[in-house]
Amino acid sequence: MQNQLSKTAHAFDMNNDAEPQKDLQGVAPLENVTVLPTAEEAQHLRMLEALLFAAAEPISVASLSERMPNGADVDGLMAVLVETYSGRGVTLMQIAGSWTFRTADDLSFLMRKDAVEEKRLSRAALETLSIIAYHQPVTRAEIEEVRGVSISKGTLDILLDIGWIRMRGRRRTPGRPVTYGVTDDFLGHFGLNELADLPGLEDLKAAGLLDSNLPPDFEIPMPGTNEELDVDEEALDEELLDQDDDIEDELEMNLEED
Repeated sequence: MQNQLSKTAHAFDMNNDAEPQKDLQGVAPLENVTVLPTAEEAQHLRMLEALLFAAAEPISVASLSERMPNGADVDGLMAVLVETYSGRGVTLMQIAGSWTFRTADDLSFLMRKDAVEEKRLSRAALETLSIIAYHQPVTRAEIEEVRGVSISKGTLDILLDIGWIRMRGRRRTPGRPVTYGVTDDFLGHFGLNELADLPGLEDLKAAGLLDSNLPPDFEIPMPGTNEELDVDEEALDEELLDQDDDIEDELEMNLEED
């Protein structure tokens, strides 16, 4: 009798493995079912789309949350929108920690006729900008030490006027030299979300921008923070900030005269 019960139980297990389990109505449960958003979630997605399209510049999650109804899962909704616009003509990108719609990279050729011709930066300005991006916070003397040559005051003034670098603070050393760093406009222009996204040593080699026969101890510095002052920095005084505004006004006057 016991052997017969064991055979019966074994046969029952085999039947369960061979056929999907059914519910009370005799219908097998569905797999890989796409769960549609609720009416409230769908409305929240529409609201986020409207805010992002209307924004003239990248907008942060905090700013989006202020405009959304209480209880809206902005982070979760943003993840849905990113997936929704993946592979579309416009994509949802995070730039400097904020969100914006951008034309897909492979369709940029469509915009070439509308592109404004911009004046190219000098080699000195490009080298200075690169040093600031990778070494920030950095002083003028430290920039000159890396380049191996002195830089003119006009080079820094041009980068300040463009809005790609800023005066961060002052170094806590004799003379209290000004320290420089890049801005969110710099990140946005080059499509970077944060300084950690700057190309590293292997990326630069692959792009042919570095010699493959580099010294064994050659390293690319890790960029510093973009916002908070370092322990060896102190805040700028108001007089220097006013001087920075005067520099911008003077540059604009010179450009108009040219």
